[in-house]
Amino acid sequence: MVAIATIIKYNIMQNQLTSTALRDIDTLVREIHTLYESKFKYYDLQRGQFIFLTRIYENPGISLSDLSYELKMDKTTITRAIQKLIDAKYIKKQQDDADKRLWHLYALDKCQKVYHEIIAEKNRIMSICFNGVAPEDSIIFNNVVNTISKNISHEWNKSINKKPGE
Repeated sequence: MVAIATIIKYNIMQNQLTSTALRDIDTLVREIHTLYESKFKYYDLQRGQFIFLTRIYENPGISLSDLSYELKMDKTTITRAIQKLIDAKYIKKQQDDADKRLWHLYALDKCQKVYHEIIAEKNRIMSICFNGVAPEDSIIFNNVVNTISKNISHEWNKSINKKPGE
C-alpha cells in the first residue's frame, strides 16, 4: 500500500497520470452507451434517454429535482430530455397538488413496454462485461465501484453546493 501511495505522489509531482483507470472507464462507458443506443434507436430513443426512462419507471412520481440529483445532471439537461420523452409519449409530468412549483414524473404504457427490454439489454451487456471473470472478483469489483461511487458522490455534492468564491 505504501508503494502505491509513493508512486501516486511521485506521478503527481512529475505531472503524470497516476492511473489510466478513469480513462479506461470513460472509454468503457462510451462503448456500452453505443451498444445501448444501437439497440434502442428503433424505439425512437435518443442518446442516453433510456437512463431517464428506467429511473422514472422505478421511481413513480419522482420530481425533476430528485431525478437531476440521482443522475448527477444539471436541471437544464434533465428538463430538455424530459420534454422530449413527454413529446414521444413515454412519460407524463404532473404538477404537485400542494406545491405548484413541483412536478412529478410518471411512466406511460409506452415506457413500461420498453423498460423490460432496457433491463434485458443492460443484463446482456453486464454478462458480456463479466464473461470470464470469477464470481468472487465480480463481487470485489462491485464493492470497489460502490466505494468509488460514494467517494465521488461526496466530492460532487461538495462542488454543487459550493458558494461563489470558495
